[in-house]
Amino acid sequence: MSKKKPRPKPEPADFLPGLVDAHTHLASCGATTEEEVRELVDRAVAAGVDKICTVGDGIKEAELALEAARNHERVYAACAIHPTRALELNDVVKQQLTDMAADPRCVAIGETGLDTYWIDKSDTCAPLDAQEEALRWHIDLAVSSGKALMIHNREADQELLRVLEDAPAPKETILHCFSSPLDVAKEALERGYVLSFAGNLTFKRNDELREVARLAPQGQFLIETDAPYMTPEPYRGGRNEPAFVGHTALCLAEARGEDPRDVVAAVNVTFDRVYGLDY
Repeated sequence: MSKKKPRPKPEPADFLPGLVDAHTHLASCGATTEEEVRELVDRAVAAGVDKICTVGDGIKEAELALEAARNHERVYAACAIHPTRALELNDVVKQQLTDMAADPRCVAIGETGLDTYWIDKSDTCAPLDAQEEALRWHIDLAVSSGKALMIHNREADQELLRVLEDAPAPKETILHCFSSPLDVAKEALERGYVLSFAGNLTFKRNDELREVARLAPQGQFLIETDAPYMTPEPYRGGRNEPAFVGHTALCLAEARGEDPRDVVAAVNVTFDRVYGLDY
């Protein structure tokens, strides 16, 4: 019986200066100490990554995200309660998140949003009404703090568009790991939302998503890893990390028929604007 060949170790894409990772989870990548964060950041920098936004989807990860941002000049934080965990948003947590939002190293309120996928698949997933209530609270926090709103959406397109339409408008709204159909993308772009593309853009059967990437105007698209998830081709199935965001950048450039360096430069400008770093 032949031995199974080991999976090749993922490598960064060809060096592309000026890359950003607009949404990652350093803590979920195993980086919970300052040294571990530095190791991940150093690998990303070696691949051309200038800036990283690490995200909290619960209060503990939000605290780690903000700590990483305070300790590393290339790292910024987004803080919120994930929609599937919306029942955790009690008064104590609300005050904690409000304090985090006031920190200049916190550049976005997220990830928040709506997720119907897990409602019938997990006993711990918050019901949709609780998710919507939590989303509206996070929107108000984004508005009052002047920070961007970072949205998680899984199989809740129409519900999400409804809430975002009748809620107060934050300075920027980012639809992270965008994966919705073309008609939803067109509606989101018309409203001025920013679509953030992750490794699923590179998946071989995702032609519709690449069409979305082609249509998005400059200033309305970002790239991200959503690490340790959404590992791009050709390493799909392995653990993702910020160093691999260049694969998504190359795919985005190809879909748009543009020079990768121009796409990276445009994304960098959008990152700074959306996260309030262009002052």
